[in-house]
Amino acid sequence: MKKRVFLVAGETSGDQLGGALMRALQNSAPGGFEFSGVGGPAMTAAGLVSLFPLEEIAVNGILPVLARLPALLRRIDQTATAVVAAKPDALVIIDSPDFTHRVARRVRKLLPAMPIIDYVSPTVWAWRQGRARQMCAYIDHVLALLPFEPDAYRRLQGPPCSYVGHPLVERAAELKPGPEDLKRRAEEPPLVVLLPGSRHSEIARLMPVFGAALERLVAQAGSVEAVLPAVPHLAQEIENQIAQWPIKPRIVRTEAEKYASFRRARAALAASGTVTLELALAEVPQIVAYRVSPAEAWLRPFIKVPSIVLPNLILAENVVPEFLQEDCTPEKLAAALAGLLADGQENRHERQRQVAAFPGVARRLLLAEGETPSHRAAALVGEIIAKRANPLS
Repeated sequence: MKKRVFLVAGETSGDQLGGALMRALQNSAPGGFEFSGVGGPAMTAAGLVSLFPLEEIAVNGILPVLARLPALLRRIDQTATAVVAAKPDALVIIDSPDFTHRVARRVRKLLPAMPIIDYVSPTVWAWRQGRARQMCAYIDHVLALLPFEPDAYRRLQGPPCSYVGHPLVERAAELKPGPEDLKRRAEEPPLVVLLPGSRHSEIARLMPVFGAALERLVAQAGSVEAVLPAVPHLAQEIENQIAQWPIKPRIVRTEAEKYASFRRARAALAASGTVTLELALAEVPQIVAYRVSPAEAWLRPFIKVPSIVLPNLILAENVVPEFLQEDCTPEKLAAALAGLLADGQENRHERQRQVAAFPGVARRLLLAEGETPSHRAAALVGEIIAKRANPLS
């Protein structure tokens, strides 16, 4: 009999994970699974018919969520009702905890024996740590993307948590620079990558700062080749802002062009996020900048980690400098970036410190030979479903 899995993703990154998980489940038992739920193009391509378009719930940040709260609450009700009606063998919620965890809590009340699996941990290790223990009431297992998260859940008395691997480990070979890339990395003018984010709010807050920082960098360090990878849905907005910049970077649009720029870059200026892991795997020295709205900034005292930069958290060492809120200024960003480009002894030390540390990120993310995150996640989902069917096994 086919096993029925209901999946709920809340944004594009979750859709990608969901699509890979669905394919891995089918590969583990061809024809043995059927799927329903909420997803986007990747999950649709893997065989899902989504309850509604993913774009309706792909909202991030406190203020955007509040602005669309009535519509989001209706979709939460609709999704939970659909899960209860389907009575699947398992519910897999994928990231986007503002949406997916509300669905999970409602489902747990109505179907208390059904396994609920959370694919991608919320940042309980960073802030609102009490959420980990609260999750025990409605989450049976967490599938973690970051290697330090299982220890965090044990420390915080949360549900069982297993590291399945970050999807970037499957692309590590694409990011590693070859001899020609390293040659370009050493040549003049230095190639600098600018990465102001992949969300409208990030672009709005960081693009003006990055543009002014680039202008100051050129004034301090001389000519640079600046490259800005633009995600498709923000490309026009990015182009409109760059039109006002005195120094204009070259915009690249494809992932292949983005990764090529990473392999050849001498340094990068990046918004906090997954891209910092990509840069670390490409061994690109970087500085990280971030700003949030004043309404969100008040949460800063509640953050319980020494850094918001993922490579720093994975290494348990603050090797990548970060400039947040009032420190995220063109002057400070340009000075720090110029330091990574220069050849002086002190600057070489800062640059080499990052380059020497970054292989440790790859080692900590690494899985066993032949394993992939999606296959490891699928194996755990299969085990959890089997244990529910045969609780004494």
